[in-house]
Amino acid sequence: MKALVLHAPNTPFDLTEVPDPVAGPGEAVAKVYACGAGLTIQHFKAGRVPAVFPRVIGHEICAEIVEVGAGVRSLEVGDIVTSYFYLNCGHCRMCAGDFQPLCDNFGGYVGREIDGGYAEYIRLPERNFIRLPEGLDWQGQPAHVGVAMDALATPYKVLRHARIREGETVAVFGAGGGLGIHQVMMARWAGARVIAVDTKASKFEACRDAGADEVVDASAVEVVEALLELTGGAGVDAAVDYVSAKSTLEAGARALGKRGRLVTLGGAGEAFSLSARELLYKELAVLGSRYVTPTEIRETYDLMARGEVWPIVTEIRPMEEAEQLHELVENGEATGRAALRIA
Repeated sequence: MKALVLHAPNTPFDLTEVPDPVAGPGEAVAKVYACGAGLTIQHFKAGRVPAVFPRVIGHEICAEIVEVGAGVRSLEVGDIVTSYFYLNCGHCRMCAGDFQPLCDNFGGYVGREIDGGYAEYIRLPERNFIRLPEGLDWQGQPAHVGVAMDALATPYKVLRHARIREGETVAVFGAGGGLGIHQVMMARWAGARVIAVDTKASKFEACRDAGADEVVDASAVEVVEALLELTGGAGVDAAVDYVSAKSTLEAGARALGKRGRLVTLGGAGEAFSLSARELLYKELAVLGSRYVTPTEIRETYDLMARGEVWPIVTEIRPMEEAEQLHELVENGEATGRAALRIA
């Protein structure tokens, strides 16, 4: 099969022929139609996050099961699937409680510790394939179907985790990014008033198209003052930070109103300061949100099948143009999500 192999960090992809995978016990093999090209896997490629090389990266797949190994019960040949990014054990107390991102025996990531979706076929443990519902246009838009397991499922999880309700005001930091713009979309779907915060004014039109009621140019104004002004001094009900730099986290916290929630999704992962007095007197909450559960992925795809939401994919390239696509992702030039067309 054809695969895009990385032999070392910060090196070009090697589009080459490798042996077809064979399903072992408890595994399945799927034919990949498209695979998303997000910033998470660009970090692997660029060497900012360690990975085991040589490696085929990628996990945001739209694929079809073509082989199942011994003992596999939940999958059949012909099932349309996506992947579950985290290699969890499936039996610890966290997995049993449907908190798989916090697995006590976490084994790494699809596309980092084991080969991923930048190939014509992918082999994964049974639990790392998620069967998709009927009603999705996976044949016509496989890239959109593939990226949704992160692009839409992650913001969907944030809505639940931060208890965002209809009528509340949500500020999204990094709103023009591949996840941020979908958080704008999902918060609007939930009935919230949405304020998009970003430093790239060129992305504000797309943020408005995705559902932002107002935008704040963080490169031109003082963000906290702008958010307080837009809320009549009351502050926002939730600040969702996809940048998670010290400056954005502290701005988000200071812009919260009473019973406000600050959500960090990694990003820069920097330490930051909070006022204990503000936490106490406003009854604020600070939350981390680490990926999603398989249940949240399934619920997200059910929303798509009902036509309630659909991801934004603005760059779809063939495997031969993987380098150019990743350059766009690295430079933040892709609005919405980017993906490779595999088959």
